[in-house]
Amino acid sequence: MRPEISENNSKRIMIITGESSGDLHGSHLIRAAAEQYPEMSFFGVGGKRMAAAGCQLIFSSDELAVMGVWEVAAQFYGIFRRFKQLKRILQGPAAPDALVLIDFPDFNLRLAKIAKKLGIAVLYYITPKVWAWRKKRAKVIAENTDQLALIFPFEPDIFRPFGVAAEYVGNPLLDEYVNNRPKGDLRARLGIGGEEQVVGIFPGSRKSEITYILDSLVETAKLIHRDKPGAKFLLPVAPSLDADIFHTRLNGCGIPIFILEENIYEVAHACNAVLCVSGTVTLQLALTGTPMAILYKIAPLSYAIGKHLVKVEHVGLTNIIAGREIVREFIQDAASPDAMQDEIIRLLDDDVYTNQMRNNLQEVKLLLGEPGCSGKVAKLVHELVTK
Repeated sequence: MRPEISENNSKRIMIITGESSGDLHGSHLIRAAAEQYPEMSFFGVGGKRMAAAGCQLIFSSDELAVMGVWEVAAQFYGIFRRFKQLKRILQGPAAPDALVLIDFPDFNLRLAKIAKKLGIAVLYYITPKVWAWRKKRAKVIAENTDQLALIFPFEPDIFRPFGVAAEYVGNPLLDEYVNNRPKGDLRARLGIGGEEQVVGIFPGSRKSEITYILDSLVETAKLIHRDKPGAKFLLPVAPSLDADIFHTRLNGCGIPIFILEENIYEVAHACNAVLCVSGTVTLQLALTGTPMAILYKIAPLSYAIGKHLVKVEHVGLTNIIAGREIVREFIQDAASPDAMQDEIIRLLDDDVYTNQMRNNLQEVKLLLGEPGCSGKVAKLVHELVTK
């Protein structure tokens, strides 16, 4: 059963995401809608940030946040049970006026098909990356949605031939950054001097990522600390994760590391260089201009399958948007602590190299456009439910 929704709101929107980044973007959408269209209320699946923004959660998106073929298979029963729960709501007497889907394609596209058959308006925000893999899926997406809100400027041209309304709305991270500009006081609060070298260890937001990535991050940090014993380390904890995971793993590891539940832009601003997972966090770092190296590592079986399906030259969003490698990527077996340590040391000590990367990251920031994405998506949702 879904939570009770206030009768004072005349338009009820079900919103679904399965990842921390979707929770972030969903929270901004919900807040923008509350300001512009207070008659709309939101319920669905998300995380702490969507709940804080006013979304009444059916269950937490943490239950769905799994990456990789093998990892999904291991959690299949629980995911399928939750899918059936959402399907019953869509088919029931309290069905929503519209369904908003954020990323998380394999789960959300199945919901879209059900909603479309039932006559429920469907808006897909941050669509599956058909330009990277499974390009034929663009037609399936178009057939099962009423409106696409796209976050890369080249995407509308991909979908328009299929007759679906497809609008480029800008990138939601620009809204987030405007509302969370770093104050620049984190170092002082942690007792770290302005001249000290600080390395960020950004492990991602999915538990499945932590399984395959955290050990590599820690071993890399140990090597950096060996060569630079004065360096400090910062590790931000995503809202979707429990900080105890990191305290348990890092207790007694021998490196001066601060585990922080802090605004990610504040943490990034305090770092001289960051070793991070691929994904949304790379664009968040680009907005602050923080030099980085990207780590991508998943279950061996998932990688073996994925490398034959994904047709992109780069895994990091910064590199994809730039159209070239401006940030080094360390993928699967190439993600050795020795190699990643060498790159971070270079980012710390080679000013020419680091300044060039900062300039390239500034170009990426400009390519993303202007803020206002969340308000544009809220407007598209409102138009759907008031036609």
